[in-house]
Formats: sequence, structure tokens, C-alpha cells
Amino acid sequence: MVDSSSSVEIVEGCRLPVLRKNQEHEDEWPLAEILSVKEVSGRKLYYVHYIDFNKRLDEWVTTERLDVKKLQFPKKEAKTPTKNGLSGSRPSSPEREVVSLCHRFSPICKRSYSPSKICQNGTARRLIPPQPGRKRKANCEGANEDSQDSSDGIPTAPRMTGSLVSDRSHDDIVTRMKNIECIELGRHRLKPWYFSPYPQELTTLPILYLCEFCLKYVKSLKCLQRHLTKCNLRHPPGNEIYRKGTISFFEIDGRKNKNYSQNLCLLAKCFLDHKTLYYDTDPFLFYVMTEYDSKGFHIVGYFSKEKESTEDYNVACILTLPPYQRRGYGKLLIEFSYELSKVEGKTGTPEKPLSDLGLLSYRSYWSQTILEILMDLKPENGERPQITINEISEITSVKKEDVISTLQYLNLINYYKGQYILTLSEDIVEGHEKAMQKRHLRIDPKCLHFTPKDWSKRGKW
Repeated sequence: MVDSSSSVEIVEGCRLPVLRKNQEHEDEWPLAEILSVKEVSGRKLYYVHYIDFNKRLDEWVTTERLDVKKLQFPKKEAKTPTKNGLSGSRPSSPEREVVSLCHRFSPICKRSYSPSKICQNGTARRLIPPQPGRKRKANCEGANEDSQDSSDGIPTAPRMTGSLVSDRSHDDIVTRMKNIECIELGRHRLKPWYFSPYPQELTTLPILYLCEFCLKYVKSLKCLQRHLTKCNLRHPPGNEIYRKGTISFFEIDGRKNKNYSQNLCLLAKCFLDHKTLYYDTDPFLFYVMTEYDSKGFHIVGYFSKEKESTEDYNVACILTLPPYQRRGYGKLLIEFSYELSKVEGKTGTPEKPLSDLGLLSYRSYWSQTILEILMDLKPENGERPQITINEISEITSVKKEDVISTLQYLNLINYYKGQYILTLSEDIVEGHEKAMQKRHLRIDPKCLHFTPKDWSKRGKW
């Protein structure tokens, strides 16, 4: 699509249609932004971000894939007026580098709910607020239509601290571009989706090698082989608190195992765009799920949580590594986080905002968990079975706001003869039964050996 003799210079910030090769569908020409230009062996390459697509699809493309006939040059940045009449522009200095940062956010007001009993003695107070008709922007880039539901009731306030904290201000070109070409982790080779602040000298390598047990990163296969002769680990450091079949969970203290925790965060950042790396892992616990074979315990995924959370967060970050995705492990991680909350005697919720894939996984888990309870209810004295929002929350350890948002999302709540009732349609029941038949991996509470600690009495953890 490009005339090689054309004198038009394509620079960073330009927008134009770019051929996106799609394995599942026909090739398409979405609008894309040029983030960077480089020359390799006398040939120009362009790093493009497809507008309205998730950043994990960003890639280097050759000139032949650009449609310069529809080239849009970048507009000059205008200074943005502030409320007091002064003008200002966003700083773009190197100090905004993502490495070792913890961005602070002003808290955003959360939607308030006044949950009450459903079918409580034939009456019920207002259970949910009226839904405003306006649409809201989704929390996550690249979320599909399913994760952009404007009435999901999920608070959008980001956390205030974290091992990987919510980040919406890392718009530097450097951090918008994938910097690692490929990671070799055990028997898997992973193609990172996003930027991760590994040391600069490692970003030019064709492959970054990681020890799959301690997650130490090295520059060559020879270095990895030398490291493996010295590394005694065959499982994550910390205590094994769950084992059933080949699946195990290890609890890792971010203070006692700093190096492992930081290496885990670096690896996770390759696949989590909405978080920023933060090296102070002391306030966090990491729960690593592994699959066992004769060579050891291989990492499948993990989640982290604060030792003390004022917001009732039971998950800070959660990730299933790409080779293990779409196999039920994500839901198993979520289920395990709620099993820990049950032992702690608390209700919990994941830290917001969730990624597009994270939101889909949580919605699916909440839906199946709540429907499981509702379908097990038995009528009493020939009358309709009754249950309250509080009771659902206590049984599942799912926070009340998430229970309500799920009931709304499933469209189960109806107003009938002066009271709120839950109506399960045949489609909902059939869909749930099919989904549960496919869900082979479940947490067995009998295999969990976990004693919660009171971190408030432990000084500085």
C-alpha cells in the first residue's frame, strides 16, 4: 500500500490504516498510531498501536503494511487551561519512568448501596438504586463489549499502594512499547504483551531466560544452565498451604522472600498493562499456584494480597500465565482467594480496576457461585425460598457490592407486587448447568492448611 518512492516522512504520532494480520478472521486495516520508528539493516520498521484495540496487539510492522494515502499528521499539543485560568501541559521527563514507582491517586467516590432482604416476610425495601441512563467509560483498555457493561456496579477507585499498583499515567513512549521480545520459562516460550522494566541491557536480547523455580533472569542459555547447577529450589519459596492431585499453592511473604517477589512482579508486568511495578513487596503476600511433575513444581499463575487491607481487598494482582490460560486455572485462583477469605471470616473483593480478562473471569466466577447457591435453595412450607444479600455474601465471602452487581448483570432482580424477587429463567439455568459441567477444577477446602495471621499485631510485618 506504500509507494517506496514517496517523499512523505512518517514520524512518531502519525496515524494511518495499518494491515493487521488476523489468524482467525480476514486481514483488516484498522487505524493505528506510530509510536516509534527504527531502521534495521537499511529497512524502516514502525511500532504501531491499533486504535481501539488492546495494547497487547501492538507490534513492529514494515513499510508495506502502511496505507500512507490516509496519513494523519500529529496535531500540535495545545496547552490545557486549568480552573484558575493558568495554562499547563503534562510533563514528559525521564523521571516519569515506570521503574520503582508508586503513583498516588485521589480516591474516587464509590457507588453506595443499601442492600436489604429479598422476599423478607413478603416485603422488601429498595434493594438497588435506580440506574442512570448515561454510559460510562470502561475501566480497561481493549475490553470487549461484555466487560464494558455500564451498570456493573464495580467501583473504579484505584488502590493507594501496591506491589503492582493501578496506573493510568504512564503514557511515555518508552513504557507504551513492549521491550522484551521473548521469555523462556522452563519448557515454555512466552511472548510478552506489555512493557516490563527489566534492566535495559536485557531488552535487546532475542530471548530472556528465567529460572522457572526462583524466577531469576539471565541473558543467555549458558548462564541459565550454570545457574541451574547452583539453584536448589524446585518449588516457590514459602509454605505449601494447599495440595490436591498435581495442583499446589504456596504462600510467599514479600518481606522474607524479596528477590522472588520482585522477580515475580517483573514477570507479571509483562502481561498486566493496568498496573505499575512497585518494588516494596514487604506489605504483601503472594500465593503462587503450581503444577507438579517429576522435575518439580512449575508456576501456573499467582495472586497477591495486602497483609492489611482497609478496603477489604482479598486480591491485589492476579495472573494466569499465557500457556495455562483458557484451562480453568484463572477461576481456580479466584476460588482459592475466596476460600482464604472464608477461613479469615471476612468478605473480600479484588482491587479495581480489573483488566479486561480479569473482569471477565471474575464476572464468570461470581455468576456461577451465586447461581449455585440460588439453585440449591429449597422451598419452605410450600412457599418460595428466601435469601438475603447478606446471607449470600456470608456464604460465599463475596462482598455485597459484587453480589448486587452480579445479580444486576445477570438481570435476575425483578419488582413484583411491591417486593423484589429473583427470577431464574430456563436459559439462565441451562447455561449455568452447561458451564458447571465444563468446570472440572475446583478447590477442595479439606486440602487447605492455612492459619490466618493477625498482621496488625506484628509491627512492621
